Amino acid sequence: MGMASRTFGRTGRTVGEIGFGAWAIGGTWGEVSEADARAALHAALDAGVNFIDTADVYGDGRSERIIGAVIAERGGEAPFVATKLGRRLDPHVADGYTAQAMENFVDRSLTNLGTDTLDLVQLHCPPWEVYYRPEVFGALDDLVSRGKIRRYGVSVEKVEEGLKAIEYDNVDSVQIIYNMFRQRPAELFFPQARARHKAVIVRVPLASGLLTGKMGRDTRFAEDDHRHFNRDGAAFDKGETFAGVPFDVALDAVEAIRDLMPAEANMAQVALRWILMQEAVTVVIPGAKTPDQANSNAAASGLPVIPQELMDGVREIYEARIRPHVHDRW
Repeated sequence: MGMASRTFGRTGRTVGEIGFGAWAIGGTWGEVSEADARAALHAALDAGVNFIDTADVYGDGRSERIIGAVIAERGGEAPFVATKLGRRLDPHVADGYTAQAMENFVDRSLTNLGTDTLDLVQLHCPPWEVYYRPEVFGALDDLVSRGKIRRYGVSVEKVEEGLKAIEYDNVDSVQIIYNMFRQRPAELFFPQARARHKAVIVRVPLASGLLTGKMGRDTRFAEDDHRHFNRDGAAFDKGETFAGVPFDVALDAVEAIRDLMPAEANMAQVALRWILMQEAVTVVIPGAKTPDQANSNAAASGLPVIPQELMDGVREIYEARIRPHVHDRW
């Protein structure tokens, strides 16, 4: 069976429910050669993925350039490519989000991706003050009217930022962390987003690989891998690394979740399918560094509905072990 599709918010465009998160092929996930990055992306597209999420800062444009090259090479109907802007600002402050700065970032992404119009540009986890500056969103409206971008959204760290963002009529999408270890968005944000017909892009679906079930206490990460250097939030919000859960706590919870599954189950695929049980979710964007990972991720779309007892069990583990560490932080 092929990849199931969902409607991307108010746009009417449909996308496969499993996308491709292109952070890892840009950088800060250990070394990924350009050949491997291209192979992983080709495999995802061959498997029916048609939504790619990247950002101008992933490898300082490397991720965007690889995506642009692969799309040009393949020809045919292009996938939906979402990118982000804002993190090139130094310092990264609300006052930096001027119309001119944003247009400059958009122009650079257009060049990197080799396209005339960006399908979707997202503010890249901007400072909270930005959500209270309608002129920032007005500048994005201007870029839409001038044909440089088709639509725009925001990538958020906190549920409250998502709730504020969807108050803007022309915000088409919100990207947010949601997984077995970060369940709070389902309480209030998802119903509100659904009511307003906003697309929801779910990132960090496998808690930086924890929910593959393949990590242990002795797992080592490269010096340039954020799972080595950002566990305490030294470089960016620590919620992006292992979903903000302390590593040892998370490993114990992963074992408990694994015990709820059939022995032959692919834990990463079940974790992705668990996210898709939420109707408000439009697309989930796991990363992949290899064709095998890309194929495995895409295949999660074909898994059967997750039984209620597993849903309940995951919820109990979250409440008992994980919630105290994350629920009220994001």
